[in-house]
Parts: sequence; C-alpha cells; structure tokens
Amino acid sequence: MDDVDILEERRRSDWVRLRTLVILRWFACAGQVAAICVAWFAYDLRFEIGLAVATVGASVITNLFAVAIFPKNRRLSEREAAMILVFDIVQLALLLGLTGGLNNPFALLLLAPVTIAATVLHLRSTVVSGAVAIVLITVLWNWNLPMLTPGEVPLVLPPLFLFGFWVALVTGVAFLAVYARQVTTEMHTMGEALLATQMALNREQRLTALGGVVAAAAHELGTPLATIKLAAAELADEAGDRADLRADAELIGEQAERCREILLSMGRVGKDDLHLRHAPLAALLEEAAEPHLNRGIEVTLDVPGIGQPVVARRPEIVHGLRNLIQNAVDFATEEVRIEARWTEARLTVRIEDDGAGFPQSVLGRIGDPHLRRWRIAQDRQKRPGYGGMGLGLFIAKTLLERSGARIVFANGDPKRTGVGAIVVIDWPRSVLDVPEDTPLGDNIPLETRPA
Repeated sequence: MDDVDILEERRRSDWVRLRTLVILRWFACAGQVAAICVAWFAYDLRFEIGLAVATVGASVITNLFAVAIFPKNRRLSEREAAMILVFDIVQLALLLGLTGGLNNPFALLLLAPVTIAATVLHLRSTVVSGAVAIVLITVLWNWNLPMLTPGEVPLVLPPLFLFGFWVALVTGVAFLAVYARQVTTEMHTMGEALLATQMALNREQRLTALGGVVAAAAHELGTPLATIKLAAAELADEAGDRADLRADAELIGEQAERCREILLSMGRVGKDDLHLRHAPLAALLEEAAEPHLNRGIEVTLDVPGIGQPVVARRPEIVHGLRNLIQNAVDFATEEVRIEARWTEARLTVRIEDDGAGFPQSVLGRIGDPHLRRWRIAQDRQKRPGYGGMGLGLFIAKTLLERSGARIVFANGDPKRTGVGAIVVIDWPRSVLDVPEDTPLGDNIPLETRPA
C-alpha cells in the first residue's frame, strides 16, 4: 500500500467518539417520543403505538448499554461506527413503517445517518449505509402500517406525490453522501498538506540553524586543526629513521585534515551566519539547485552578473525553489534551465525542463495537494520506484506564496523543441531586496560550559 492509501486509512479511522453518537441518539429518541405524543394526544391520530414505543425503547436500551459498558472517551472503529449508523437507519425505518411509511413527513430524517457515514467512514461503509437506506426507503414506499384519523381515514399521499417523495429521498441519499464526503475529504486533505508544508519548513529551519552551528564550529576549530597538522608535519620531519614515528605523525596530520573537511562539508547543509542571511540571487539559486547537480541531468543557471540583487536568504524560499528544481530534474530528458531576471519593481525566476511537460488534464490543478493520485501511473513510468505523495509542488507553491511570490505553471510552445514544463516565480522586489546599509549585528559567541 502506498503512502496515499495509508493517509486515506488514517484520515477515515477512529474519528468519532462513542459519546458523540450516543448524544445524537438521545436527541433522536427525545424527538421521536415527542412526535409520537403529539400525534397521539394532540391530533388524535391512531397507529400501532405499542410497537412504536418499543422501537424507540430499543434505541434507549442500546444507548444505556453503550454508556454502561464503554468509557465516555471511547473512539469507534470503522466497523463499530458503521454498525451504529446502520442500526439507526433500520430503527428509524421501522418506526416509519409503523406510522405511515413515506406518507410520514419525518421520513426525511433517513438522510441524517447516511450523511454522517459519508463524513466519517470509508467509501465502502458509506456505500453500504446508503444502500441500506435506499432499500428501506423503497420498502417503506410499498409496505407500511397507515396512520388513521379520528374518523378511521388513512393518511395517504396521492400516488404521484408519493412517487416524487421516493425519488427525492433516493436522490437526497446519493447527493448528500457524495457532497458531504467530497467536502470532508478536501478539508482533511488540505489540512494534511498544510501540516506537511509546516513540517518541511520546520525541517529547513532546523537544518539552517544546525548549519550555523557547524559553520561556527568549523571556523573556531580551523586554527587548532591547522596547528595540529603543522606540528604533525614537523614531527614527521624530525622522526629521522624512525619509520613508525613518521607514520604516526603523518596519520595525525591526515586525520586533522579529515576533521577539517568533515566540518566544511557539514557546514554546506545550511548556513545561519549573520553575514549569510542575505545572499546574491545567483548564490541563492545555486544553493537551491545544489542537491540535484549530480543526477545525470545538466542544470544550467542564467543570472546576469551586472546589478545582481542581494536578497533575503529565507528557508521557505530555498526549500520551495529546491522542490521545483527537483521536479524539473525528475522529468527532464537532458537539461534543466534556471533563468533569473529583474526590473526595478519585480524579480522573476523561470525554471524549465526539456521533458514532456505537464499533462493537460492536470495543468489547471497543479499546486493542489495529493495531485499525484491523478497521474500516478504516468509518474511511475517516468520515475520508477518513486513513492512520492504528490505534496512536493503543493509545498513549494505554499512556501513560495508565503514569501510573497506569484507562481505560474505552464507548458512550452509545442513548435519549440527542448522546452517542456515551465514554472515562473515572480516576487515584488520590495519583499526580497535587502538594503545595502542593513546592519548585520554582532556575531554571538558560543556559550561556555564547564567541562
């Protein structure tokens, strides 16, 4: 099962507390008792009141049993929630069958359990609940015990109106189920996608902060490591004929150099040095593209050197650009081109690849979360073994728009070869530019701790 299916299972499981359905059922029981009393005593209507009261009593007993057996904070499993909702449908249908069937206007309440099922249950359970409701509505249309007026006259709708009510109820079951499920799914999909975006941003911020510590450590340890390497070289020279001492001294020098290289390489993860919170635009784009430079696709950067702006080096911008570049490299054939241009008011970055471009069927939905479920088969052909969840473009779009950017996804001109997908990111200069006289502040020394 892929990641999308796993999230779907998690989204639709253990949502509802038993206490919630118990409270709703108490309201339903109170309403049913009130309707029976008003019909019997106020309007003097006659029906099988004993069986009707017994039917309501079944719901009351079920509620009392649930309250006595299970804790108040019990969350229902998929099967348990489905069984409770199907019970409610059957109980209400039985009560309606004893009081006129579809001639009873309260038949409309059969829509409620189906709507709840569509909101909280998996598709299969929703379909089962809806099918049970439709079957029972059809049964009530043809078989029911009538309600009688004081003059023993059955309360029956004209056949045409009864048929119309049946059609309305069946249509309502289907429409409300689809509508409620679609809205709920989109809400939780967007919530999960925004959570993933926040997690990605937090990760980028942590990496940036970690890189600052590593860069500071590399800077502080540079002199001691250089001294160790120099002393090791002198010891090797003074070892004379002692090959074992010379080998030990050379080993010390090699390991000191290795420590220095490790610190420098770790520092490339991110930099939070005060002097690097602002960077030339080319440096920012190079940092975003760096993880994808050695993947067999040529990544070219076109940034004019004259008048190049210095921009804020913010984690959301770096991460967003990196995701877009990764997507371009994933689908490129040979080359990805990154072009930057600017005016007095705007700064634009254009990323294009020489692949097949965005499918026309999803071009208008790019940036929606979990878009890959629409094109998973095609993606797996182009990226075998790729297990992404379709959140990459959503995360990139959300983070870059958070920085003030406007993003446009398009395909190249079919007559122009070598241009597939195109992404244009456009910022107002005011949100990115760093004034030349912006103070950087003082470097903060590491806190001294006792050994």
